[in-house]
Amino acid sequence: MAVHAHPDDESSKGAATMARYVADGVEVLVVTCTGGERGDILNPAMDRPEIKADIGKVREEEMARAREILGVDQRWLGFVDSGFPEGDPPPPLPEGCFALQPLEVASEPLVRAVREFRPHVMLTYDENGGYPHPDHVMCHKVSVEAFEAAGDPERYPGAGEPWQPLKLYYHMTFSKERIVALHAAMEKAGLESPYEDWLKRFEDETRPTWAVTTRVPCADHFETRDRALLAHATQIDPDGFWFVVPLEVQREAWPTEDYHLARSLVDTELPEDDLFAGIREKVSL
Repeated sequence: MAVHAHPDDESSKGAATMARYVADGVEVLVVTCTGGERGDILNPAMDRPEIKADIGKVREEEMARAREILGVDQRWLGFVDSGFPEGDPPPPLPEGCFALQPLEVASEPLVRAVREFRPHVMLTYDENGGYPHPDHVMCHKVSVEAFEAAGDPERYPGAGEPWQPLKLYYHMTFSKERIVALHAAMEKAGLESPYEDWLKRFEDETRPTWAVTTRVPCADHFETRDRALLAHATQIDPDGFWFVVPLEVQREAWPTEDYHLARSLVDTELPEDDLFAGIREKVSL
């Protein structure tokens, strides 16, 4: 189960991993916390009045195409996008949005989803949300709450029969090590790197980062990842940043998607190359 804040997040974080496990016969469920109703239109070709007027429906249709490409099931939690407040000081979040929900209210539908789907592994963001979007931070909170509560019959008693997931991971998609490797590979290939500004931001970065514990080989599924990304046409410019680095450069320089093992109820040896390490020895997937 991969828990994400908005439609398109599942295609930019962990998509090749999911496609790999789907190809291996694993059932994969994407849980999308909000509808992305307050997201900006980031593709100039889609920045049209009729798109803006029905952005929630458009993003729902984009998600349907992306989940078909990835081969995953998908479930909406039904909360409203909080938007990304900008300014100094930033404006208050809109009333009723996902990030302002009480934790138990926001977590209950995810606990229900965990108990119904019964995942062995959950994926989510770290406590900073990967980046500090209010919905990403809240996605982290509800994911940790659901992981810890879903197996306890005394918590959320009306949300189905208890089920305890065995491992919880944080996405480490944009680690400094990966960005440095891709930057070097682009320069080696004689191509202009898109990561100059990223490297400067890393120099100024002060917050602690989680160690990468798990690298999942999935280079054969990078093309599927990119097709899923492109399905989110309001959010992804086909001529933009995501597609500057050729696939062959990516496969050579960094053929994995990376994670931090945040919780585990099974024995496993680090580093790992499989999200199900320690689980395969105990259960039939």
